[in-house]
Amino acid sequence: MTTHTNLRPDLAVIANWVEPGAKVLDLGCGEGRLLHYLAKHKAVDGTGIEISEAKVARCIEEGLAVLQGDISKEVLDYPDNAFDFVILSQTLQQVYDPAGMIRAMLRIGKKGIVSLPNFGYWAVRLQLLATGRAPVTKHLPYQWHDTPNIRVMTIKDFRQFSMQAGFWILRESFLLSDNNGATGRTIRFLPNLLATSGVFLITGSSANQPA
Repeated sequence: MTTHTNLRPDLAVIANWVEPGAKVLDLGCGEGRLLHYLAKHKAVDGTGIEISEAKVARCIEEGLAVLQGDISKEVLDYPDNAFDFVILSQTLQQVYDPAGMIRAMLRIGKKGIVSLPNFGYWAVRLQLLATGRAPVTKHLPYQWHDTPNIRVMTIKDFRQFSMQAGFWILRESFLLSDNNGATGRTIRFLPNLLATSGVFLITGSSANQPA
């Protein structure tokens, strides 16, 4: 199914999963497109954290409640279960301590939503095989020396990580993005090979885990 909102495909999935009226924290919220959409269409009580001062200023101009700071530090200041959803989109691969970040998300939020680029996508594998160099694609457009990604991961990696780190995946969606990530469609077959990104609804509570 092709996404039709003006949101990035993974953000459109996230927006669909967030319940109306929920209290939401968006970590690394950028210019606040997701928060703006959720406020307008889902009447959420939304807060964001973003490290870029310019992007924070843009959010504030749009009337959004966004703090400037490092998400790894700022999440420590919130009390337990302060939010219904804590969102981390396309950022986990840039975090120094992924397990610590997931634990913090699920401490302050009843549920978390994580989206990530899939380094197992077939075009990435093929480019590495053919050239013997770090892959550069329209979905992963950085050279090895200027990428913000400090680690690579695949959909399979995240699933295994969930078992090792002790959290549960409640829901998954896998996307093949087109037009430099502006649009996308759902992938249901061999997602680790055919999807450019994955979106995961997660929980740390055994009471919420799948039956």
